[in-house]
This record gives sequence, structure tokens and C-alpha cells, in this order.
Amino acid sequence: MNLLKIAALIFVFATSFAASSTAALAEETASSPAAATAEIISRIEKGLVEVSKSDFSAAQVQLKAARFASEAIAGSSETAKKAHATLMQGQIQAKKGDIQKATEELNKAIALYKSL
Repeated sequence: MNLLKIAALIFVFATSFAASSTAALAEETASSPAAATAEIISRIEKGLVEVSKSDFSAAQVQLKAARFASEAIAGSSETAKKAHATLMQGQIQAKKGDIQKATEELNKAIALYKSL
């Protein structure tokens, strides 16, 4: 019975930590567009590495975080909107398991974010 209580307590702590980490990321990216852009590029590059290793679940985590950060600046310019759409296409291709198309789309997205 004590083991069950400890497991439940650990689960609650882990869940609250995960929720606060996501909120901290959202707060950080909303503060500065330049910092948000750097975060997005970093996440896409990490996702690209995972795609090249055919580790699509790890790639999805990185690309989802990049999309989350991208939503904060997606409405600021036409280039940002296009970069966000390209990132979404890259994530879709990675989810399908198409390494070549995902790599192309993610490289396009990186180039667009670097131009911001």
C-alpha cells in the first residue's frame, strides 16, 4: 500500500514539473522574438538530427516544441507565417516517416527562420 502511495506521489510531482516546464518555455519565448527564433531554430535542428537517425518519436517532441514556440511569432510577418507552415509540413512528413521530404521541409523552415 505504501508503494502505491509513493508511486502516486511521484506521478503527481512529475506531472506538475512537466506542466511548469512548458509554461516556463511559453513565458520565455513570448518575451523576445529573437530568443524565440533562436529557440525554434535550435529545436528544428535537433528534430532534424533525430529524423536523420529515423527516431521519429524523439523528432516529434522537438518539432512540437518548435511549433509551440513558433506560434508566438507566427502572426508577426508573412515570412514568419510561411516558416510556421513549412515547419508544420516538415512535422507531418516526419510523422509519416518520410525522411527525405521531412529533411527538405525542415531545412526550408530553418532558412526562413534565419531570415527573420
